[in-house]
Amino acid sequence: MNWLLFAFSGPVLWALSTHIDKYIVERYFKHGNVAVLLIFTSLIGIVMLPFIAFYRPDIVTLDIDSILLVMLSGLLYMGAMHFYLEALQREEASVVVPYFQVTPLFGAILAYLLLGETLSHRQLGGGALIILGATLLSLRFRHHHRDYKLRLLVLMLACAFAFALSSVIFTAFAIRDEFWTTAFWTYTGEVAYGAALLVIGPVRREFAASLRTNTAAVLSINAVNEVINLGGGLGARYALLLAPLGLVQAIGSTTPLFVFLFGVMITLLLPRFGRENLAAGNLVQKGLSALLIVSGVLLISA
Repeated sequence: MNWLLFAFSGPVLWALSTHIDKYIVERYFKHGNVAVLLIFTSLIGIVMLPFIAFYRPDIVTLDIDSILLVMLSGLLYMGAMHFYLEALQREEASVVVPYFQVTPLFGAILAYLLLGETLSHRQLGGGALIILGATLLSLRFRHHHRDYKLRLLVLMLACAFAFALSSVIFTAFAIRDEFWTTAFWTYTGEVAYGAALLVIGPVRREFAASLRTNTAAVLSINAVNEVINLGGGLGARYALLLAPLGLVQAIGSTTPLFVFLFGVMITLLLPRFGRENLAAGNLVQKGLSALLIVSGVLLISA
């Protein structure tokens, strides 16, 4: 099914982007303000806006209330990314990303309340298997010791809710109006978030300092990363037009699997950029998770 290709482009590209995010944070913002990275993200939105406006000159057909609501979707997306980067600054990528599995749960509730979406029993079962597999992927068994991290939990729950609400708003308007018109005003919201960050003195000064000290590295790596993230975001958002929000977000739950697979590749081929646990027990856990996820996808696409 075509929508599966678009839906999977999200988790695959986001997983790759996560490892790049972790590298950037570790290398350049280990003790800095991750809000600076979001300013770079907003710059990508500035680049996209004229292209969308040229392609779809009728973008102003929305009324002002609709424009503001769609812009809120972009603000919520940037807020979710802010929470995510704050968590990633202090934790490993493979620990942070599994918390995104809460997003489909928030998404299903919001889609039911706001969009009136319903799913078949087979689709519900497939989505449940995907979420179960992704949840198993997130578990850590370390000498029977449980490490409870409240700050990480709060940050990622806030991230998941903001991301789910952003997706619901985007879906409602993209279906009712038009995809690229909705994308234009969503990116406008993202640019507004970046502009608001520049108003904050310490953030603005750190952004200027990062340009002076690591201009080429920060700009080039972040530009590549934003293009990758942009591809995943557009693919996932377009999939929302072809399939129910709950299913698209359930497939988004496979992101931790791809984070792990990319982590293995980096560990084996480029160890100085990151390392993944390749112990036998950990590999068995990941294999079972993959089996559950693939089984869920087969149910959804049957």
